[in-house]
Amino acid sequence: MDANLELMEHVYQDADMAVLTLEELLRDLKEKDNKIKPVVEDILKGYERYLEDAKTQLLAHGKDPKDNGFMSKMGAEMGVKKEVRADNSDASIAGMLIQGISMGSIDMEKKLGLYEESADKEHLKLAKQFFKFQEDNIKALKKFL
Repeated sequence: MDANLELMEHVYQDADMAVLTLEELLRDLKEKDNKIKPVVEDILKGYERYLEDAKTQLLAHGKDPKDNGFMSKMGAEMGVKKEVRADNSDASIAGMLIQGISMGSIDMEKKLGLYEESADKEHLKLAKQFFKFQEDNIKALKKFL
């Protein structure tokens, strides 16, 4: 797979998992009074935008985006439910989200380093914006710790 497609595939899969996880989290918090909910909703909107942008880029290059596997999705959903049941405080939720976003951010940083020279400017720009989006979300969530 070429560098451009690999970058977009990574953005797509990371955003896809984030959307799934954040939607599940918001469902679990629906009847709760958490102050973090508006921040989570904003983060979800951002991930939905990147999911669409990456999908558009992949389809433009004749590649169907690959969703995360069923087991990965089920694991993420069950993990969110377990965490919220154990402790649904804003600090706990922020910690869980920071951990997940950090894993994606580290992977994105590796991909950017790997493809800095071989990917075109358009795809690199989207990947770098996605990386910055992740880093900005971590900063926003740290306020709840």
